[in-house]
Amino acid sequence: MNYIFLILIVSVAFSIVQGMVRNNFVKYHRVANARGVSGAEIAQAISDHFGLGVQVGRSKGGALSDHYDPRTKQINLSREVYEGRSVAAAAIAAHEMGHAQQHNENYSALAMRNRLFPIVSISSSLWMWLLIAGIMMRSVGLQTAALVMFGAVVLFQVITLPVEFNASRRAERFLTEYGIISQDQLPGAQAVLKSAGYTYVVAALASIGQLALLLGQRRR
Repeated sequence: MNYIFLILIVSVAFSIVQGMVRNNFVKYHRVANARGVSGAEIAQAISDHFGLGVQVGRSKGGALSDHYDPRTKQINLSREVYEGRSVAAAAIAAHEMGHAQQHNENYSALAMRNRLFPIVSISSSLWMWLLIAGIMMRSVGLQTAALVMFGAVVLFQVITLPVEFNASRRAERFLTEYGIISQDQLPGAQAVLKSAGYTYVVAALASIGQLALLLGQRRR
């Protein structure tokens, strides 16, 4: 019953946060940024200013599929952000370039996150099957291994939080210091960045709760 209740709470929370992200993006995508520059131009300007050598390209995904790939040093922006000259487009482009700055500086939380990534990419898809196998076979060893793997996933999500919020702070500083957005546009950029950040908070809290439930059930 507790597990079902957790799933219900998480589903509602995700729906609310995703609604906030979409609504804030749509709202502030209608507001032109002070310089009238596109997300692609902002990303290129940040790369040039800090000597990051980042390639700016288009994301193959849909809306809000923007991301920075540290393996190729490329930022991939969705069409709305790449071409958009809005406050929302500026905020998201600058946020992703915040990750490029972190990578360039070997920001500690990002470095730790990148070291965990190969483990988590396997653990995230394998731990549940391992847990089921452990329960069916009544193997304490398999169950323990599954929980350790899921623990690594939870740790990855927790470490992601400072990475994301730090990138947002970098974005705000760049956008305001270089006049890309005006002071009265800053709350709009912050609303876009914060609502996106909340998705990571909800994901981390949900995983922590799930891990706590699994550990509690195992002790019984």
